[in-house]
Amino acid sequence: MGGESRVSDEVLGTVVPIGVYWLYSGVYCLLHRLDRFRMHSRKEEAAKNSISKATVVRGVLLQQSIQATVSLALFAFAGNKTEDQPVSEGFILAYAVQFLVAMLVMDTWQYFMHRYMHHNQFLYRHIHSQHHRLVVPYSFGALYNHPIEGLLLDTVGGALSFLVSGMSAKVSIFFFSFATIKTVDDHCGIWLPGNPLHLLFKNNTAYHDIHHQLYGSKYNFSQPFFVMWDKILGTYMPYTIERRMDGGLEARPRKVE
Repeated sequence: MGGESRVSDEVLGTVVPIGVYWLYSGVYCLLHRLDRFRMHSRKEEAAKNSISKATVVRGVLLQQSIQATVSLALFAFAGNKTEDQPVSEGFILAYAVQFLVAMLVMDTWQYFMHRYMHHNQFLYRHIHSQHHRLVVPYSFGALYNHPIEGLLLDTVGGALSFLVSGMSAKVSIFFFSFATIKTVDDHCGIWLPGNPLHLLFKNNTAYHDIHHQLYGSKYNFSQPFFVMWDKILGTYMPYTIERRMDGGLEARPRKVE
């Protein structure tokens, strides 16, 4: 009975990003106790958010179940492109190119879909406004969306990134885990000094927090990686990080020079 059982890359590409979502969110839940790094006070979070955390958890689990179903179907459609090849500079470069292409495809899809959901009153009122019930974002609310938005924005965007980049199921484990970490970080509501994601990406926690405020709802649509489409199309709102009078930090908009 001697064959060694192995979980397939397709299954790992489906379940690992879900596990990463809850583990990384859990880290930020612990860090939320550090009030001096919070971008909104506890009082403000309780006053502005119109949905309970239990409802958010249920909504995210629903979306992740839909994503998992679509993911397995996508892998079956695309076929297994994983090959056991020795690691070399050529393969590392190829994987890096796939990552970059996938990031650009995901950003492009999400920018235009996200922006349209804000400008179309029907879509905003009945679909996208569900995500904006979290005026004060927090980590495990990153994927709290209407199921239709989750399908169109996140799931379809992820599928296009996978197909256009030509990545294998094995590479997708790392790409979608990284995309998950980035999305959670953007919604975490914590500005930690030295956070490498804040140093590497202009599209970060503060940038997206601006979008969740009423004055920024028509700006900073880009997610989750770059800010290029906002800058190209005039929806870019830069920010400064300042100390609040009551403690903690705040992202405040500033004029574009």
